[in-house]
Amino acid sequence: MIEVRQLRKSFDGFEALRGLDIRVPRGAVYGLVGPNGAGKSTVIRHIAGVYRQNGGEVLVGGEPVYENPAVKAKIACIPDDVFYFNSATIRDMKNFYRSMIPTFSDERWDKLREAFPLEEKQTVRRLSRGMQKQAAFWIALSCCPELLLLDEPVDGLDPVMRRQVWSLLLQDVAERGTTVLVSSHNLRELEDVCDHVGIMDRGKMLLERPLSEMQENTVKIQLALPDDAALPEGLDILHETKTGRLRQLILRGRAEDVSAKLAACHPFFLDVLPLSLEEIFIYELGGEDHEIKNILL
Repeated sequence: MIEVRQLRKSFDGFEALRGLDIRVPRGAVYGLVGPNGAGKSTVIRHIAGVYRQNGGEVLVGGEPVYENPAVKAKIACIPDDVFYFNSATIRDMKNFYRSMIPTFSDERWDKLREAFPLEEKQTVRRLSRGMQKQAAFWIALSCCPELLLLDEPVDGLDPVMRRQVWSLLLQDVAERGTTVLVSSHNLRELEDVCDHVGIMDRGKMLLERPLSEMQENTVKIQLALPDDAALPEGLDILHETKTGRLRQLILRGRAEDVSAKLAACHPFFLDVLPLSLEEIFIYELGGEDHEIKNILL
C-alpha cells in the first residue's frame, strides 16, 4: 500500500530524512516508532502529500502522492496537533470534508454518533484536546479511507475512549481492509494493535519487520554460570547486565538457538523471558546517545 524509497528531506540545511525506506502492506496496522526528532512526523506529512521530497519516491497504491488529488482522496490523516478552522463547528468540519472526500458516508457518520458523544453545533476550538481528537476520529472514520495516517492519535483521550477508538480502527482493518500507519510513543499500546513495526532513528530506518518476527528474533535471557565458564563466541549481544553471578542478556536470535549455545556452558540457571516492543526499541537503538544517564544531583 505504501512504498517509500530512499526518501530525503532537508530543512534549512538540516537533513531530516536521509534515504529512508518504508514498506507498509495493504491491510496492515503499521507502528512507526523512534525517539524525538527521528523524523516520524516528517514521514507522515510526505505520505499525506503535504511535503514535497528533496529526493526519493513516496508511493501509495503504486502512485506518487504529492499533487495527486485522486490518491489523496483515499487518505485520511489525524496529526498530533489537529487543525480546525476558526469558529468552525463539528458540523462545519464534517461538511468541509464531505465536500472533498467522495467516499464520505453520512450513514457511517450517524452510526459513529454513538461512539463519540459530541454535540455537532459545538465550536471545535472551544473543546478540550481530548474532545477535539474525538471529533477528528469521527470525521476521519466517516471518510471511509483506504489509508489512515495517525500521529500520536490517542494522546489526550481517556482510557475508555482510547479503547473505543482502537476497537473501531481494528474493525475497519478487519472488515474494510483499511491500512493504518500509526506513530506513537506509547509502545505498550502499539504492541497490542500493530502487526508490523518500523524503528527509525536520525532520519533512517533501523529495523522494519512484522512484530511477531521481531519478537521471535530478539530474546532476553537470565543465567548464572560457573566461575570458570565464559560465554560462547558468536552471540549477537545487544545489552548485558550483571548482578553478582546472575547475568541478563538481550540478544538477537531465536530463543531455542541461543539457549542451545548457552547450555553448552553448563549454567547453574537459565531462563528465557518475554521481550516487549519497548525493550526491543530501546536495545535496537543502543549506543551512547540513547543510554539511560546515571546523573547524581
